[in-house]
Amino acid sequence: MKIAITGCSGFVGENLLKYLKGFAVTELNRQQLNNLTAEQLNYNEAIIHLAGKAHDLKKTSNPDEYYQVNYELTKKLYDAFLKSDAKRFVFISSVKAAADSVENILTEEHQPNPQTDYGKSKLMAEQYIQAQDLPKGKSYYILRPCMIHGPGNKGNLNLLYKFVQKGIPYPLAAFENKRSFLSIENLCFVIKNLLENEVASGVYNVADDEALSTNKVVEILAQSSNKKAKLCKIPSGLIKGIAKIGDVFKLPLNSERLQKLTQSYVVSNEKVKSALAVSFPISTIEGLTITAKSFKSIPQPQVPFK
Repeated sequence: MKIAITGCSGFVGENLLKYLKGFAVTELNRQQLNNLTAEQLNYNEAIIHLAGKAHDLKKTSNPDEYYQVNYELTKKLYDAFLKSDAKRFVFISSVKAAADSVENILTEEHQPNPQTDYGKSKLMAEQYIQAQDLPKGKSYYILRPCMIHGPGNKGNLNLLYKFVQKGIPYPLAAFENKRSFLSIENLCFVIKNLLENEVASGVYNVADDEALSTNKVVEILAQSSNKKAKLCKIPSGLIKGIAKIGDVFKLPLNSERLQKLTQSYVVSNEKVKSALAVSFPISTIEGLTITAKSFKSIPQPQVPFK
């Protein structure tokens, strides 16, 4: 199968290229997207759009960048897809296009209400795709992944891993939560299956099967290095006060990062699993263990506070 992929140099892109061995891949860079024509997409059976402006927890990005990259470039690529010979369009959106916080379990039926420019720009791209007349024989798949992780990932999981390695007690154990995670292998598995099977167009959440507490994640990170997890239950009110100070002085621990680490955010994957009639290749705990063990071979970030 011949496919065109944007964002190949990113974390998801690098892993997807390895996963799609045997596929003939054309990589599209940002400059090509800005001057794209339908003819350039011809002879490709599918388009996978990974490129985007990631969520900036430090709030240093110009809000317009989100709309230029996540919406305008997606619009331009999708327009070219509709006029091309390609049959399938896979757009990597985000659960944050639906909601920044979740009270129960997030399903595709949830009425979208993003609060950030990142989420709003992703939702605008989704809505544009859904609003266009879809020619016969073409399909689109809007994927909303939750927190993606895997070997080479350097996000919040790596910060937690640093705590474990330094023997520093995890200070947020007083927060009780449940979060969904997504192994990069499971995401690549979903994308590959969408390319190879007849599935109805639509929006699909993508998450591992089991939601875990952050305390459980800390335990998994510790076990991956044969260490015992140290959990410290500092009063949550005190931690929230420290995070507010971080908002003012742009410290690594701010209110948004604290929320990301401690809030409950459970995502249903039932729709995509039902549509594909498959089980995911690896479990939540197995995926997190693989990610944790990979941290040993990459430089570690600075600990945000001691």
